[in-house]
Amino acid sequence: MNSSPRHRAQLPEQTDVVVIGGGIAGIMSAYFLARAGRRVVLCEKGRIAGEQSGRNWGWIRQQGRDPAELPIMMEALRLWHGLAKELGPELGFKTCGVTYLANTPEKMEGNARWVSLAQQFGLDSQLLTSAQVQAMAPNSAGWLGGVTTPSDARAEPFLAVPMLSDLAVAAGVVIRERCAVRTLERRNGAVCGVVTEAGTIDCEQVLLTGGAWSSLFARNEGVIFPQLAVRASVARTQALPLLGETSGADREFAFRRRADGGYTLAPGTQHDFWVGPDAFRHFTAFLPQLLRDFSQTSLQPMAPAGFPDAWRTPRSWTGEDATPFEAMRVLDPKPNALLLDKTRSAFSRAFPHLGPIRLQDSWAGMIDVMPDTVPVLDETSVPGFWVATGLSGHGFGIGPGIGRVMADLMLGRPAGHDLSRFRLSRFTDSSKIDLGPKF
Repeated sequence: MNSSPRHRAQLPEQTDVVVIGGGIAGIMSAYFLARAGRRVVLCEKGRIAGEQSGRNWGWIRQQGRDPAELPIMMEALRLWHGLAKELGPELGFKTCGVTYLANTPEKMEGNARWVSLAQQFGLDSQLLTSAQVQAMAPNSAGWLGGVTTPSDARAEPFLAVPMLSDLAVAAGVVIRERCAVRTLERRNGAVCGVVTEAGTIDCEQVLLTGGAWSSLFARNEGVIFPQLAVRASVARTQALPLLGETSGADREFAFRRRADGGYTLAPGTQHDFWVGPDAFRHFTAFLPQLLRDFSQTSLQPMAPAGFPDAWRTPRSWTGEDATPFEAMRVLDPKPNALLLDKTRSAFSRAFPHLGPIRLQDSWAGMIDVMPDTVPVLDETSVPGFWVATGLSGHGFGIGPGIGRVMADLMLGRPAGHDLSRFRLSRFTDSSKIDLGPKF
């Protein structure tokens, strides 16, 4: 992955909005704010799409979404179509469908529940028989059936997000990479600026879209919410024959056709979690999720040095101090090689006609997760300080929709969707953790 900065703009002394974080949510929020006439500066501590926004599967899916997320995701897909027309084929956008493949009768029951929900939203999701799956993916293993949403899509994350950052610059956004925001500046309790490692910027609003780093930054400002991060490992195969256009997943692996002719492979729902101080702080909030997904989680005792929830990572600092964000410019965890080898083997068994499959490359990213697996999209207790975080592995596809929603919220306009599920206060108002329906 290219590590050289793409954007090194001179920082102004004053702006309207500062966005913290150069993933897709931050870039698209900045883009829509700038299009509405706001002066926007986006600061990224490392590089654009250096972390999870450039390391994900590349799925743009409506299928399997939480019902509260689904309207935003449907809007996001419409925005992706417009972005693809504007930016061209280099974006890697392609309508291909997403298919979940069922190994068990219980999974088929979950698929049926999804189709029932999808029909209420007018989606084109449909159940598949075993024969229909075989027709979609000839020579594949004998799945019981599946569910597919033909209108779902894909794109190339590490190409797409930097291209979107160029679009934001063209709209007037000032982007500075390798520039960490250290602290907020306040006047009468409200945001009046930020202190960056390159100097102070006066502003009226700040939007935190820091992914796995968000809760660490917010805690230093007295804003506390339960967020953790899990490691997700991904690999790239050599060029392979086309298996059908759909992106797909079963209980052992997920796959997506790549523009280079290979496939992006991932272990599906399996992930790794490093236990740190926040795991103990937020244990009660995450317990329902842990009980539901424990078999899919591999616990590790200690995060690598410098990671957001590592035991020795500083939890407080001032604007004059070097911060954890400068010490760790890009969060680059080593992939789980054993898990990826199991994934490769499972993929080979599912498509035996492909012959031996080699992994050409592998990587991992840290996914920011919330106890209920849906994000926070809200203003904090500090007036002018907004947060869009905890996208829980769903962020790449929904990113343009999140950007549009956050821009309108910060402009005082109607968001166009019911955002009550994404309020920050749900973790402090005695609400029960809602994991949403299981599909």
